[in-house]
Amino acid sequence: MIFIRQVDSWGRAMATVAAIPTGREPRIDVLSGTPRAHAVDRWIYVAMSGWFIAIVLVGFIPDSVMKIAAVKAGIRTAFPPILHVHAMLMGSFLLLLLAQTTLVAKGRCDLHRRLGVLGMVLAPSLIIAGFLLVPTNYALALELSRSGSDAGRQAMATRIPQMENILLMQGKAGVLFGILLTVGLIARGRDAGLHKRMMILATAMPLGAAFARMPWLPTTMPASPLSLELYILVAITPMLAWDVIRNRSVHRAYWIWLAAYLVGMAVAEMLWDTPWWHATARGILHGWS
Repeated sequence: MIFIRQVDSWGRAMATVAAIPTGREPRIDVLSGTPRAHAVDRWIYVAMSGWFIAIVLVGFIPDSVMKIAAVKAGIRTAFPPILHVHAMLMGSFLLLLLAQTTLVAKGRCDLHRRLGVLGMVLAPSLIIAGFLLVPTNYALALELSRSGSDAGRQAMATRIPQMENILLMQGKAGVLFGILLTVGLIARGRDAGLHKRMMILATAMPLGAAFARMPWLPTTMPASPLSLELYILVAITPMLAWDVIRNRSVHRAYWIWLAAYLVGMAVAEMLWDTPWWHATARGILHGWS
């Protein structure tokens, strides 16, 4: 039973009434709208959005410059249109996340809800584009291995088996991104704490692609994807650390995320670079191409 204090228009206490919980009441987020709330409790999510954008830019800008040079040198084929579409959608989603977290931090929840409709279009479009991009890149690599320059054929001889392994990471990222994002969207309106954390945690899933493009980082690739998995954990650490400091506990959003993440890690580690997976990946990618 919950006791609710009624007040008049001047804020003076009038009476206290009891209300029986129905189980449908919105969950109160400890760090939102309470005396314990702090400015950083709102802006930490804005900072995380900016942090993710920085990771993507650091990973993809030098890599893109290098690949453009490779196209000009004939080492690889030109970028397919679906790659540009995927990049545009990913960039748009990250900017939307930054805008959404900023709106909430400024108290503009009305605009946040209106703009959220765009996210419901961008997210599935991004997932579809990602799954279309994978076989397209694989088909281009096969073409280059057969009819490209000597340098291109030599590069693809080692690159193609790696692409078959990376399909594990790409598939895991796409599936978990979709699942976790759905959990976050379902929670909106009734569990603000789960909603806002899950939107950030879901967006962390594709960051492995950016970390893979940072050759100066210590890596276990191509032998194992473990380093990429650990870097994603590092990426979410600022929000987790602040949450633990302020709440003195781990929010259930992290447990949901971690359970899904560990299952994905286990599958990727178990199948990585096995003959069965290479044969399966070739069948999948040839079927898509």
